[in-house]
Amino acid sequence: MAAAQAEPRVALYFDFDNIVISRFDQLHGDGSYRRQLSRGKSPAAGTQTAARLLEATVDIDAVLDFAATFGTIALARAYADWSTPVNASYRGQLIDRAVDLVQLFPLVASMKNGADIRLAVDAVEDLFRLDDLTHIVIVAGDSDYVPLAQKAKRLGRYVVGIGVAGGTSRALAAACDEFADYDALLETDAAVDDDEIPAKPEPAPEPAPARGRGKKADAASAAAVDADGSTEGAAETSAPRSSGRQTEAPTPPSRNPGRLLLKSLELLRAKNDQEWQPTGAVKSQMLRMDPSFQERKLGFGSFTDFVRSRAGAVELDEQGNRLRVYPKKS
Repeated sequence: MAAAQAEPRVALYFDFDNIVISRFDQLHGDGSYRRQLSRGKSPAAGTQTAARLLEATVDIDAVLDFAATFGTIALARAYADWSTPVNASYRGQLIDRAVDLVQLFPLVASMKNGADIRLAVDAVEDLFRLDDLTHIVIVAGDSDYVPLAQKAKRLGRYVVGIGVAGGTSRALAAACDEFADYDALLETDAAVDDDEIPAKPEPAPEPAPARGRGKKADAASAAAVDADGSTEGAAETSAPRSSGRQTEAPTPPSRNPGRLLLKSLELLRAKNDQEWQPTGAVKSQMLRMDPSFQERKLGFGSFTDFVRSRAGAVELDEQGNRLRVYPKKS
């Protein structure tokens, strides 16, 4: 008998051109992208078009963090012509979040690259090949994806759509089990205050450090929990300056741990409409968003100790065996 599935598994498909163009047109008028950004050309720095592109930047983390609320992202693919300057500017962010980039080339002068067909074919193949997939997330607004959404639902998958208001087909939204407006994801992200309270674990007795190591470890520990998520301090202090022994400084995660905690709480609250969240669910959401998070690397013996250290930003309910956490309102 098959073992019970521990956690839902998500497949995410990102029609990247669709979202980038829809977001630009939403802010600057229908057809603005095609009028102002011909394929293969990048606007000169300082121009009005460059400023408009910056304003219409797609928040990759907002999309992927929302998708992670449904379960572990087992696979994620983004479809676009990555040789164009606008799309190329996102490659690093997508690769950092383990999104596979599928290269497509325009087939006609109208800039149509066939992403909808390639994406749909890949998704259907994955549905039959990976029977443990429970959720399908389609990041697009094109009505061409309606048959894909319907097929996935017939195969027993929960279908989630994400699209830009004004650039999303009503038929696609209706074909999904759940549809999220991209602007709503940005509002959720904006609702999270920057956590500027440094994590300060209780000092544990340690043997006297070798010459020059005490200050180095302290500086690296401070850098690991710097509020803006910067790791520059850790990089500077990690250079060997004394003995050849390995440094004991904590290794920081790639995202600011305090803000990661608050973002997880906000996403869970938006999903289940509960203010207090179990610590287990919060940590699971944090790990989906940033698998490199480890409280022990920050100097804490447990996740509960880490949450306690953020007392200025969250409250911890420790009554009985159920530990719950709640974000304090500023």
